[in-house]
Amino acid sequence: MDAQKIRQKYLEFFEARGHKVIPRARLVPDNDPTTLFTGSGMQPLLPYLLGEEHPDGKRLVDSQTCLRAQDIEEVGDNRHDTFFEMLGNWSLGDYFKDEQLPWIFEFYTKVVGLDPNKLYVTCFLGDEARNIPKDSESAGIWEKLFASKNIKAEQADLGTEQQAAERGIRSGERIFFYAGKPNWWCRNGKIEDMPIGEPGGPSTEVFYKFDGVSHDTAYGPNCHPNCDCGQFVEIGNNVLMQYKHGKNGFEPLPKNNIDFGGGLERIAMAAIDNPDVFKISLLWPIVEELEKLSGKKYESHTESMRVIVDHLRAATFLAVDGVVPSNKTQGYVMRRLVRRAIRFAFDLGVEQNFLEQVVPVIADLYHEDFPEVAEKRNEVIAVLAKEEKVFRQTLRKGLKILVEMSRQNRYLPQKEGKYYEKLGLTKEGVPISGYEMSANGVSNILTGKDIFILYDTYGFPPELSVEEAFKQAITITADWKESFDTEMMEQRIRSQTATKGVFKGGLGGQTEMHKKYHTATHLLQSALRQIYGNELRQHGSNITEERLRFDFNLKRKMTPEEIKQAEDLVNDWIKEDLPVKFTEYPTQQALDMGAIGPFGERYGDTVKVYQMGPDDHIVSLEICGGPHVDHTGQLAEGGKIFKITKEESSSAGIRRIKAVLQ
Repeated sequence: MDAQKIRQKYLEFFEARGHKVIPRARLVPDNDPTTLFTGSGMQPLLPYLLGEEHPDGKRLVDSQTCLRAQDIEEVGDNRHDTFFEMLGNWSLGDYFKDEQLPWIFEFYTKVVGLDPNKLYVTCFLGDEARNIPKDSESAGIWEKLFASKNIKAEQADLGTEQQAAERGIRSGERIFFYAGKPNWWCRNGKIEDMPIGEPGGPSTEVFYKFDGVSHDTAYGPNCHPNCDCGQFVEIGNNVLMQYKHGKNGFEPLPKNNIDFGGGLERIAMAAIDNPDVFKISLLWPIVEELEKLSGKKYESHTESMRVIVDHLRAATFLAVDGVVPSNKTQGYVMRRLVRRAIRFAFDLGVEQNFLEQVVPVIADLYHEDFPEVAEKRNEVIAVLAKEEKVFRQTLRKGLKILVEMSRQNRYLPQKEGKYYEKLGLTKEGVPISGYEMSANGVSNILTGKDIFILYDTYGFPPELSVEEAFKQAITITADWKESFDTEMMEQRIRSQTATKGVFKGGLGGQTEMHKKYHTATHLLQSALRQIYGNELRQHGSNITEERLRFDFNLKRKMTPEEIKQAEDLVNDWIKEDLPVKFTEYPTQQALDMGAIGPFGERYGDTVKVYQMGPDDHIVSLEICGGPHVDHTGQLAEGGKIFKITKEESSSAGIRRIKAVLQ
């Protein structure tokens, strides 16, 4: 069964069991400053797992596209992707373990047709210090399910992952208990760090074993399900949310929730019993196109093709969801993905306009199941082709810089004292980094840091820097690779630090100031539509505790008079202290009554509509999930007024406003 069929059958399987199929959320969450991207299937649904009622009921199912930018450098092996789909089903206070685990087992073994002899499961070992029992109940259900296939599934306590690597697994064992994080879910990941009132619970995961993969002892002396060597691959995680951290310890939740997530690509790997994710039906056609364009084979250029396939698939969906390459936030990640793909295309000898040929192949793989891909096909191709053109110009500039470096100060006679001073050399001739002394003078040489600057600033691949240096007879320091890797690692650490704390479950950004700025964003859009007409629509927003940012379609710069007019309208509505309320409507009814929503957003059958102002004086009517203040006068607390601090271009035909309450 191919990946597309698995997706279809999964949705049908749970729809037949009373689940409502809901559309995927965009890769860029709206009005959520806590995360750049939708990084997991449960992220858009977390508010409902924590108690809010979902308009489509208590049983939900979907296939959610996800992007994890932190995995960019990992792509190239047989199983890591930055972009992937998560099949998910949820029970919001409805069914629990007794229904969920048999359903998943049935789906894997009967619908997908996986060999149950290749399936292994893990459960939570328990936490005596916190009086949380071992999840023997889930293990017992799994044992019966395996027995129904005439498989004796013995249980084993493995403890921590380190202890599991020391012990390994023994013949007949199929159900394994892990302590702590591997089989415990909470928003911050660690049971010991859960604040009072925080919900969480054990998880029970399903793994598929690839018999053709040998254990790599670099990951420990023995293999086990949570080992990273690739022999075992997780294909499903059942989160059993049943506890809350109370003042007196952990206590049962009033209602239990189920949150299941299964990676579509990994399930498809198991379905064809191949440990290489790039061989599945959603990826291999792209590889075949690269083979056709380059005249090279996947087997001889495996890493390059894997990187290109993954990165362009991610960039395609980012473009579908309205992101354009830029030097900031989501646009920067998109630019990095596209340019990294182009750099790896050099290894294939593909150097001209290859995105126009590859992106349509990607679109064809998804347009039937995700209509928005078909709708934006031409727009997406144009955006990515433009970025390729810009980047190839940048590469040429990088080459020019390298050539200039090779010519500048290549040979400096010792008598030229001013050059020694310029280069920071002492009269005794003791060098600094980047230059070396010789009897004849000073050479300019290329260091790992130089190569990193060319890579980071101009996108110049290090292997091309080395090749060009050889052509130009430039000396390269012996430790250039170590130095380059150090610079790369430091950049990665800086990136991780910059986003530290980002996405702790999607509920960050719920402070009073976030609510005020979110409400102000609605008022701003209404003001702009009053000035420019109803064709004006939101094309993105970002809200922090310090300011709001709002993107909208306009082909010219706002005049000072128009900026003042927008400010005045918003401040007048704030002074009126208008009531803010929401009502749930069928989606079509909401649209028919004039409710607007973010550009490109897709909705389920029922939506929340926020209204600002009484029925006879509605100033804003928007489809939105919240949060908002209760009345607009709250925005003026402390004597504050609404002020636009910046109006600028975001991209072609899109303007950006930044505003504050001051």
